[in-house]
Amino acid sequence: MQAILNWFRPASAISLKPTKEIQEAYPKYRWRILESTFLGYTTFYLLRNNFSPVSKEIGEALSYSRQDIGDILAVTAITYGLGKFIMGALSDRSNPRKFMTVGLILTAILNFSFGFTNHYWVHLVLWGLNGLVQGMGWPPCGRSLGHWYSVSERGKTFAFWNIAHNIGGGLVGVIASYSASYFGWQYAFFIPGVIALVGAAYLYFRLVDTPQSVGLPPIEEFNQDHPPEEAKNEDHEKELSTKELIIHNVLLNKYIWLFSIANFFVYIIRYSLIDWGPTYLKEVKGANLESGGISTLVLEFGGIGSTLLMGWISDKAGGRRGMVSLLCIIPIFFAFLGIIYNPPGNIMIDFILFGIIGLFIYPPVMLLGVAGLDFTSKKAVGTAAGFIGLFGALGRTVQGKGLGWLVDHYSWNEALAAIVIATLFAILLLSFTWRLKPRG
Repeated sequence: MQAILNWFRPASAISLKPTKEIQEAYPKYRWRILESTFLGYTTFYLLRNNFSPVSKEIGEALSYSRQDIGDILAVTAITYGLGKFIMGALSDRSNPRKFMTVGLILTAILNFSFGFTNHYWVHLVLWGLNGLVQGMGWPPCGRSLGHWYSVSERGKTFAFWNIAHNIGGGLVGVIASYSASYFGWQYAFFIPGVIALVGAAYLYFRLVDTPQSVGLPPIEEFNQDHPPEEAKNEDHEKELSTKELIIHNVLLNKYIWLFSIANFFVYIIRYSLIDWGPTYLKEVKGANLESGGISTLVLEFGGIGSTLLMGWISDKAGGRRGMVSLLCIIPIFFAFLGIIYNPPGNIMIDFILFGIIGLFIYPPVMLLGVAGLDFTSKKAVGTAAGFIGLFGALGRTVQGKGLGWLVDHYSWNEALAAIVIATLFAILLLSFTWRLKPRG
């Protein structure tokens, strides 16, 4: 066991390269980090959100009830939340190259296993385990970006990187739906599994750890933009203990709690349409399997341009991520009302409203995570991101189980009304973040 932990340890610092080499190598390595974490996390998405687009077909093939489907979604959300927090703390003390690679291999194995079985309880356990190892995706990405990009450029950098959510989330709807349509529901898990194995090999050879591990200085030294509290602290590059990571930087940090609770409601909004959107359109609005999958593509791709814009705006606004997030949530409230009152037969209007929600939900998804990083040490990036993500996953759990229950016992209208209420809670909580800026 100790040998395994030692294998995962962060890469050691090596002697600094000559100044000329540093100036030439730093931009290349920064792009390499951005590119590899972007593509790596996109691949993680293909193996996490591939259940929802084909859940109706799995239910019909295996006689699963809507509650059974809701339970699979709920257990996955719970384990994913726990995974993000646990794996976040581990990732802050690990080499992201090895950490992400192992995570992709494990999630591929679980996807293959899911496709090969037809038993409900086995599916429940496998998808729960998949949620746990999926937590090995985002935290090491946050650690890598936190070490290679400084606070003053995080908004635009994370905005670009966050498009990985949209591309992965959009492609998985199409890949899963069409794979199931042509070959059977099992291939919604087999094909992403093969892609993941290729992605794991790519990550292992492309991703690197900290700048110091390749002979470069810390990013703040290279950019000459140390935050004031770090400029006074000579130990800011020291790896933190587990107690320092979890207790000091997260559990005793009131800002992390505020962003986390707001993220709970943001994730209810986000995943309500990812988890249940295709099923809702099929059952209420007359969509077929392929168009149901396309709705996920519309939702995810809708956020690409706005995420880039809002990340840049948040940097220009002095890092007021909460303020920008609040301004994005308000139009989502009206888009949900539009979905509720749009009658069946107008599927293009639903697609437009899905696109509007995607346009405005992904900037807060990205910015709340970045805001948490702004208010903690870069050595605790994975832990803080995992904690905020844990609350997001709890929000997904509530909607995954709760919306299925509301539809079974009442109707889709009551389920959508619950999402509208969650949107109002998100607006209320984000109002308290209006003036918050990064530390220092």
